Amino acid sequence: MARAKLDGRTINTADLDYPRLLALAQATEPSLILFRHGNWSESEIVARLSDVLGSLDATEIQQSILMVDRDRVRRRRLPIG
Repeated sequence: MARAKLDGRTINTADLDYPRLLALAQATEPSLILFRHGNWSESEIVARLSDVLGSLDATEIQQSILMVDRDRVRRRRLPIG
């Protein structure tokens, strides 16, 4: 997480520990894209990520956690209070 913050990157993961760590630290970065509900194949992740990134601009991703399901995307602004 420190490296992603330093490099201005967004973390892509299915690991629920990342949002917990961001919440505990009251962090505003790095941004996080969290894939939820089920086992995702690599091709499914690439296709869904392409759809998500194509529908959002950079300001909608910055300082956010995007929770990506197969049929919707929810956004939570950081820090989580």
